[in-house]
Amino acid sequence: MIAQRALAVLAAILLVTAVAIATFGPQSLSLGQALALLDHDVLDRLPAWFNRIFGTWMWDAIVQQLLVRPAWLLPVSAGIICIGLSMSLSNRKTTHRSHRRS
Repeated sequence: MIAQRALAVLAAILLVTAVAIATFGPQSLSLGQALALLDHDVLDRLPAWFNRIFGTWMWDAIVQQLLVRPAWLLPVSAGIICIGLSMSLSNRKTTHRSHRRS
């Protein structure tokens, strides 16, 4: 029950963040540009870190593709996943206890 509520709160935070980015940010702001606005050296350090930890295939196949997508897309995707996890945890059947006294 705690995990379900925590995921629901995390989903709400992520979705509000995505709406704020989409509303108040420039219309064509990509994730790479947003990261560069936060820290101008991050795109220089990030490839070396990914290559060391995961290998070059992850940087080339996954991360570079995410960096050209809109900045709001990543928080929306993570929020939708958290909503799904939260709802699947809330629909679990609990054990039914008898209210009768013996």
